[in-house]
Amino acid sequence: MSSRYYSAVPSKKMIKSASKKITISHLYDLYKSNVPIAVMTAHDYPSGLFVEKAGIEICLVGDSLSMVALGYQTTNPITMEEMLHHCKAVARGAKTPFLVCDMPFGSYETSPTDALKNAIRLVKEGSMEGVKIEGGVEMAETIKKITDTGISVLGHIGLMPQRQSSLGGYRVQGKTAEKAFKILEDAFALQESGCFAIVLEAIPEPVGTIITKKLRIPTIGIGAGNGTSGQVLVQQDVLGVYDQFVPKFCKQYVDLDKIIVKALD
Repeated sequence: MSSRYYSAVPSKKMIKSASKKITISHLYDLYKSNVPIAVMTAHDYPSGLFVEKAGIEICLVGDSLSMVALGYQTTNPITMEEMLHHCKAVARGAKTPFLVCDMPFGSYETSPTDALKNAIRLVKEGSMEGVKIEGGVEMAETIKKITDTGISVLGHIGLMPQRQSSLGGYRVQGKTAEKAFKILEDAFALQESGCFAIVLEAIPEPVGTIITKKLRIPTIGIGAGNGTSGQVLVQQDVLGVYDQFVPKFCKQYVDLDKIIVKALD
């Protein structure tokens, strides 16, 4: 069972259940049954189609595409217009998974009203079914404003890539008792603001497990151990396409970079 957290590859049971459109209700059924929830990123039609064919429950149009698809150095430069462009392409390929898009840096921090306007655009123009927002207690009001309108929000705490400069880089968070308690406090705030699930990134395994046990909504880990309700991985990391680095917590199942270069040579 624990291998699901590191592979994000669904069991035969999950592939069969994925023949129908995945909804929030279905995700909660998995959560209540203690069945790990698989989340995989996509950035265009082919990668969205791969997620569809694999029977994965949630397809995330992550702002990681800023780096792995557009060549930026961080996730911060990508714009709303660029995210919308990629959302539309992914939605054409991923018909069955629940579709979530990262709200890009600068699209939700200025005010709850601005955040709601941009969330509506991602749903209405981008064909998304939910949005992901980085931040804890400080973003609770913004998230509530969005969820109150009926738009699903996936929270994201721990290491927040859009804030990596202020966090000292891509480092594990919550390593002290004080910092771990702060992440737990953030988790409770996001739960009460209406998030349907929360991404826990780069935190010690015991912290991820404790937070998961104390919440009544699913947690999606990425470098947070196997005590979470599921895992999210970047598709290019799993397939060996991104040439810069592979996260320590990610198992690379194939090195497509070498295979493609050899095929084109």
